[in-house]
Amino acid sequence: MRRTLARGGGLLLGLLTAVIILLMGMRAKSPRVLGAVRRVNRAVFNPQQMKSAGTEGAYASIIEHRGRTSGRRYETPVGALATEDGFVIALPYGSQADWLRNVLASGSATIVNEGSTYRVDQPEVVPIAAAADHFSASDQRAHRLFGVDQCLRVRRVEAV
Repeated sequence: MRRTLARGGGLLLGLLTAVIILLMGMRAKSPRVLGAVRRVNRAVFNPQQMKSAGTEGAYASIIEHRGRTSGRRYETPVGALATEDGFVIALPYGSQADWLRNVLASGSATIVNEGSTYRVDQPEVVPIAAAADHFSASDQRAHRLFGVDQCLRVRRVEAV
């Protein structure tokens, strides 16, 4: 019994340590931590999100973009929030995500949000405070917790 409790305590301590490293690494924008989180998201969570992304009521929207060098078409699930003239997307990994670099390089993308498709352009990375009104109180707390300080703002060109 004692051994089982010791193992359980050790597992709990290991899990707590991992959570603290993740939180501190995200807040500090550690390339190692951000890279690991991006890889896990790309392999595990993004494929799950893509099953419903872009549909009515879904948590995630889809941003369609072209590779900077390959020209290949990509679809990435993102948390796009509609604004009066476009969308804002929080950047928890900072400005180094591949999808973001692709959108900035091309100057345009397509967003599928709530079942509708929009062409967008004029991408710019802005301080998250500049778009705070578009994020829920819960989102704003998460941004502060994880040190998210930037978002992408794009302008709607037309509905497709």
